[in-house]
Amino acid sequence: MRSLFRFLLKRFVLPNKELIFREAQQMQGFLHLLFKQRNTNQTWTKEEKEQIKTHLKRLSLYLPIIIIFILPGSSFLLPILPDILDRRKARRIPRGELGAAAAPSLP
Repeated sequence: MRSLFRFLLKRFVLPNKELIFREAQQMQGFLHLLFKQRNTNQTWTKEEKEQIKTHLKRLSLYLPIIIIFILPGSSFLLPILPDILDRRKARRIPRGELGAAAAPSLP
């Protein structure tokens, strides 16, 4: 079910990706906050989710499809948005895990 949502959202959000980034750059700290969970594996706090939703309300004035992420009960869709918007091909490895992944294992 979640993959179906991801597919449909990707289909509607990707054509507007550059507009989303251009508008998001006008909002102080929004992109950093939006990608926090994806980049650091830390979950958003309740206050951070409210800040994200406030920024998304502003974005929804330009792109009505963004309203999906602010509707009541749509919190489970919120982590999909950074996945869709991320420009990198591979997911970033958090710094704490980077040393463990790069270090050879000893027998």
